Amino acid sequence: MAIEYLIGVDGGGTGTRVVLADRDGHELARASGGPSGLALGISLAWAAISDAVQDAFDRAGIYSWYREHCAIGLGLAGVHNGQWAQRFVDAAPAFSKVRVHTDGHTTLLGAHAGKPGAIVAVGTGLVGEAWFGGEEIRTVSAWGYPSGDEGGGAWIGLQAAREAQRVLDGRAAAGAMTEDIIALWGGTIEAAFEWLGRAGQTTFAQLAPLVLRHGTDDPIADTILRQAGAEIALVARALDAEARLPLALCGGLAEALRPWLPESLVSRAGAPQGDSARGALHLVQDDVNG
Repeated sequence: MAIEYLIGVDGGGTGTRVVLADRDGHELARASGGPSGLALGISLAWAAISDAVQDAFDRAGIYSWYREHCAIGLGLAGVHNGQWAQRFVDAAPAFSKVRVHTDGHTTLLGAHAGKPGAIVAVGTGLVGEAWFGGEEIRTVSAWGYPSGDEGGGAWIGLQAAREAQRVLDGRAAAGAMTEDIIALWGGTIEAAFEWLGRAGQTTFAQLAPLVLRHGTDDPIADTILRQAGAEIALVARALDAEARLPLALCGGLAEALRPWLPESLVSRAGAPQGDSARGALHLVQDDVNG
C-alpha cells in the first residue's frame, strides 16, 4: 500500500514524544504520552507509543487512517540491548515500514538536520553520540539505570536521595534540598523506605527538578549538579576529543543544567536544530522518498 504518513517517535524512561508528518516530511501534529523506554517492558512501550500516535492523528484532525499507510521511525532508550530491540520489532503493529534506532542517534539526526555531528542528550538518562558520516558512529554512556548514565536525571535524583538518607540517619546535616525530599517522602524513615521501595529510574528522575530548584541555595544540590556537569563534559570529550564535529546539547535537562557545565563545554556547544522525534523521521523519510 502507498505510504501517506510518516511518524517519528522519541521514547524514553519518562515519556514519549511523537511527530506526525505527511509523506514529504511536512509536520502535521505533535503529541506526547507515557514512558516507552524498552527497560520498562515491550508491551508497555508499544502501548504508550500507540496511544501517542493516535493522539497525534486526532490533533491533526485525521480520524480515519491505517497503519499500513504509515512508515514509523523510532528512537528509543534501551535499543542498544539487542534482545530487547528484536522483541520490540517482532511485536510491532502492522505499519508499512518500521525503523528503530537508539534515541541517541535520532537525537543526533534531529539536532543536525540529518547531517554528521555530535550530541550529548541529557534526560532521564544520558547518552552521547557522534556520527562522522558513513558507518562511523561513536556512542558514549547510555549504560542505563542504575549502573550508568552519570549526569542524567535519574542519576541526579539518586544522588539526592542518598543525601536525604544520610540526613535521616543522622550522618549529615539537613539542608533545603534534603528537607524537601524528606517531606516529599512523607517525613519519616518508614515513609522513605516505602517510597524508595517503589522507586525506579523514572521516579528518581522526578527528583531532578527539585535538585535544580535548590542549586543556588543549597551547597549539596550545587555539588551534585556540578558533578553532573563534569560527567557531561567527559562524555563530550570522549566522543570527539579533537572537536572535529559540531556539538549540540539536547534533552529535557540540558538547558537547565547549563549554569553547572564547564565553561569550555558551554562555549563549544550549540543549540539543536530539531528534536529526537523529528530525527526519527529521518530514519524513514529517505527510505520512503529516496
